[in-house]
Amino acid sequence: MGTLWFAIVAFMLTMYVILDGFDLGAGILHLIIARSRGERALLVSTIAHVWDGNEVWLLAAGGTLYFAFPMLYASAFSGFYLPLMIVLWLLMLRAAGIELRHYVHHPLWLAFWDAAFCIASALLAVFFGAALGNVVRGVPLNTEGYFFEPLWTTFTVVPDAGILDWFTTLMGLVALATLTLHGANYVAMKTTGALQSRARRAASLLLWPVILTSIAAFVAVWSFDVRLWDNYSVAPWGFVFPAAGAAGLVLVAVGLRKERDGLAFTGSSLFIGGMLCATAFSLYPVLLPSSTDPSRAITVGNALAAEYGLSIGLRWWTLGILLVGSYFVIAYRTFRGKVTGADPHSSY
Repeated sequence: MGTLWFAIVAFMLTMYVILDGFDLGAGILHLIIARSRGERALLVSTIAHVWDGNEVWLLAAGGTLYFAFPMLYASAFSGFYLPLMIVLWLLMLRAAGIELRHYVHHPLWLAFWDAAFCIASALLAVFFGAALGNVVRGVPLNTEGYFFEPLWTTFTVVPDAGILDWFTTLMGLVALATLTLHGANYVAMKTTGALQSRARRAASLLLWPVILTSIAAFVAVWSFDVRLWDNYSVAPWGFVFPAAGAAGLVLVAVGLRKERDGLAFTGSSLFIGGMLCATAFSLYPVLLPSSTDPSRAITVGNALAAEYGLSIGLRWWTLGILLVGSYFVIAYRTFRGKVTGADPHSSY
């Protein structure tokens, strides 16, 4: 039962990153590839009907985490209180940047929300990457399973490191490059003309930073914690996940070369999914490693809720995921195809 719920949480977080990831990427590119008010309105309209639905996966993953692994939820939300509050404000700023722009018809108002949308999207990508870096590196858990981390200490990977060190910053850069590439592929897939051309050009330029930062992160993980590779020696079938990620990058390259935007977007989705699943596979059964004493780690075994509640919850989760899946199929089929006009809620 614990393994199943571990896989469920990993699946929901992966779906969030893939779906909301292209929203974030589009936001990062908002002031870079869109050169006029009309193009910025067009870019916003590519995500206007789906961005809020995509964020449901984050809320659902948090709820599932609380239900299945309450100890992990309590520990993580107490130890990461400061970055979680920052993420909350960034999520609100990003949403406001999409929804409030049409209330006032003034250039200064529009410029402010354009900047808020772009900057909040970029910082969210960096913070999400740094959060993953903290999970991979480990946190200074005490004997009760709780911890506190300052924003940074010596900026080195040490047992009592802060939230930001060179490794978590590197992971933030990996996330920034990856989600920006993902967003560029999505914008290219949904638009035509000059905006599409610039999105393709941005994706082509971003492919190498994604490859290089990913390789650097791989080498960094290998250098400070070889135990993360133990599961691959025990169960070699797990190599299917990093192989899928590598295949995703190949699809991106082929899609960009042949100007097949759907193929490039599929490739970046596969890369994100493969790399996140590879990370989850390497961590299992650990949910949150301890950087001070490995025996204090929060694992599937010591954080799992009561089995009876989990068995009942699984039935409701199955029903819920079927409803959510149906909603997303309908929503994406309804708004499929190219976007040719500005979002009706936009003031541009």
